[in-house]
Amino acid sequence: MRTIDWNDEAKSITLVDQTYLPKELKIIECDNLASICEAIRSLRVRGAPALAAAGGFGMALAVTLSSATSMEMLLKDLKVAGDTLKATRPTAINLAWAVNRVLKATEDAYDLDSIQDIVISEALRIADDDVKINKAIGKHGHRLLEDGDRVMTHCNAGRMACVDWGTALGVIRSAVEKGKEIEVIACETRPLNQGGRITTWELMQDNIPVTLITDSMSGHVMKNGMVDKVIVGADRITQDVVFNKIGTYTHSVLAREHEIPFFVAAPVSTFDPNGWEETVKIEERDGDELRYIGNEQIAPANVKVYNPAFDATPMENITAIVTEKGIFQPPFLLDEVIM
Repeated sequence: MRTIDWNDEAKSITLVDQTYLPKELKIIECDNLASICEAIRSLRVRGAPALAAAGGFGMALAVTLSSATSMEMLLKDLKVAGDTLKATRPTAINLAWAVNRVLKATEDAYDLDSIQDIVISEALRIADDDVKINKAIGKHGHRLLEDGDRVMTHCNAGRMACVDWGTALGVIRSAVEKGKEIEVIACETRPLNQGGRITTWELMQDNIPVTLITDSMSGHVMKNGMVDKVIVGADRITQDVVFNKIGTYTHSVLAREHEIPFFVAAPVSTFDPNGWEETVKIEERDGDELRYIGNEQIAPANVKVYNPAFDATPMENITAIVTEKGIFQPPFLLDEVIM
């Protein structure tokens, strides 16, 4: 089952609403641009590669719903739709990458119908490519894991973060597929608990042993020899840092202190070779994500909250980066990685 897909008959996007996990595997339908933008902002669909698919399919929605009567008008509508989609999650580069890829593909259009065909075909190609890319990441990355390893991960970089298979969890799945016995330690990933809600659910479905811990326990389990490797995904990789879910930086510091290899698994589309830490805007989310768990208030309603969605892990804390093109070790020369 794909996390997100295009329903060509209904001209709509179908996706797993991740806010219901693990209680319910609920499929929802987005049939207009506002609904897919809301799904992205509210994390009904999340994870860098899945956001790329959402961006592509969002453009497919835009092209089918446009009432433009000329190529010029339709291309303008698509540009506006693309800007709207990209604004929903500014830190995650895969979303903008997919929108820009679709827009570039329209340069080959010759009439209104050809634009629609090109946009939908390119969106489907982005989703199909994601599955192939994740399998390739796993094919390379499983070599980093040994039989019997206990692997820590943060947030969710599995099939729910992608169209299928996963990046960091894809590496683990590929290792298990090769016959290696792997145990996973999943950090809960506050404040929205993607690790506790989604990563553990995914791994348990695949019968891969997993233990859930709070984010603040990672130093304790490392110190006590309970972690052999750490592997995480990424939302944007610049020349100097890896942006990933908030808390990743802390785990990298602790891993370095305890001489534990720290790996990042991500597709080439996550790389931003023109970016540096100071040039990237980190998304800040609603303070109620910390004041409440579900409908239960856990902090004063008017307490000041700082709630960045991501942090930046410096390259010196990273042992290797795994992409569909192979395993890369320091020094990380991004131009070489993406070529």
